Amino acid sequence: MQFLIIRLFIVMSALASALTANAQTNGNRNQLPEIGVVASSAITIDKEKIVGDTIMRQLRGQAPLVQDPVLQEYIQDLGNRLVVHADNTKFPFTFFMINNPVLNAFAFYGGHIGVHTGLIAESESESELASVLAHEIAHVTQRHLARRLESQQRSSPLQIASMIGSLLVAMADPRAGMAAVSATMAGGQQANINFTRNNEQEADNIGINILYRAGFDPKGAPSFFGRLAAQSGSRSSQLAFLQTHPLPQDRVAETITRARAYGEVNLPDSLPFHLARARIQARYMSNPERNLSFYESQVRQLQGVKLSAAKYGLAISLFELEQYSSAEEVINALLKDDPENLFYLDVKTDVLLEQQRFDEAINLLKPLRRHKPHNQVLALNLANSYLKAADYDSAIEILRDLLLVDSNNILSYQLLNDAYERTQQKKEAHKTQAEIYALILAYPLAIDELQFAYNYAKEDNIEKQRILGRIDQLRSAQANAQRLSL
Repeated sequence: MQFLIIRLFIVMSALASALTANAQTNGNRNQLPEIGVVASSAITIDKEKIVGDTIMRQLRGQAPLVQDPVLQEYIQDLGNRLVVHADNTKFPFTFFMINNPVLNAFAFYGGHIGVHTGLIAESESESELASVLAHEIAHVTQRHLARRLESQQRSSPLQIASMIGSLLVAMADPRAGMAAVSATMAGGQQANINFTRNNEQEADNIGINILYRAGFDPKGAPSFFGRLAAQSGSRSSQLAFLQTHPLPQDRVAETITRARAYGEVNLPDSLPFHLARARIQARYMSNPERNLSFYESQVRQLQGVKLSAAKYGLAISLFELEQYSSAEEVINALLKDDPENLFYLDVKTDVLLEQQRFDEAINLLKPLRRHKPHNQVLALNLANSYLKAADYDSAIEILRDLLLVDSNNILSYQLLNDAYERTQQKKEAHKTQAEIYALILAYPLAIDELQFAYNYAKEDNIEKQRILGRIDQLRSAQANAQRLSL
């Protein structure tokens, strides 16, 4: 079911690549086009944010998103490092991962950028991965979707309504959705091809500039794209990125030329990048037995940062095989040299909790969280440790604080709901369950939960008014979602 649903992202990427306008270039290869800064009359910034938020909520409910605080922290941090060097940003960006081995990445309304785990595993350096994110950021900052929507709307408003409707169908049934999108777009294929070429060229040019300004190696873009293009003959089924981001030879050559114009940028290997790759391999790909053999071999062959990542993958593989003492021995050695590394601390906490050494986990994390009170990795691990130790009040306090700064953190709500259930706080449990449903676009179920919470409020009239106010907000959000067919 998960891998059928994931096809909607190929549809999303195809639409994102199609929605653009003609790029303008001149003799200077580093002179970037500015046509994307013009506001689109087809969809306002506010409407774009609403559409993006609605799509993101539906993805949470139907797609295999990686709900992993460590990986989420990494990809969001990497994305933010690029966004601060991008022009024309209109809203905060949200970066997330999809658990799927197919190589793909995509952008959609409201600054949402998704990356498949397979694409991260295929990248050989952080600059390569960053080049893909920068490319998708350029799609957003140039408002390619809005500009293409405006162009289509001028020629055929009904076609646009059908396209958006087909996209929503794809979220529920990817096979039907893809067929509907294909039928909708069949009449304008040549125009779409022309827009896609200009779209991709513009995103390439701006993306490489963002990459360079953020301190990454601009050669990461042609290195990654060129390798994918070379592999396309034998692995086309795994290279959805090439279907949604066409890479003809002249385009690869153009990225090489543009990257060379920025000069040499020599960077050391990134430890967080290699740890993220190892975590994806050991937690989300292959099986523990095979991973154990792979990382034992890697530990014997590698050195430096890559050796640390191999040991980290080995520790996770041992943990997955329930060899907790061996896993702890490996992770302790890594922590000795890097005691505040969030990747290592997360695995260490897992080992301690599986061995029911709850106090040790709490004592490990508590002082670190004092210095980083809003770090989601430390907060969620510490809250989970308190839950396992049956210290529910401490867990609830941490989770409520975290939700004040990240109201879309579904893991926080799930842990908080668990704490309220265990302490028989029925009203609060129904309220948190309502927020979980709202985050996956299940507004009717969310409203039902709030009505249950209202009944538990009894004589607390102020609380009843709060609940009624939230019900009104959810009904308004539900109405907005139903109007997205334009």
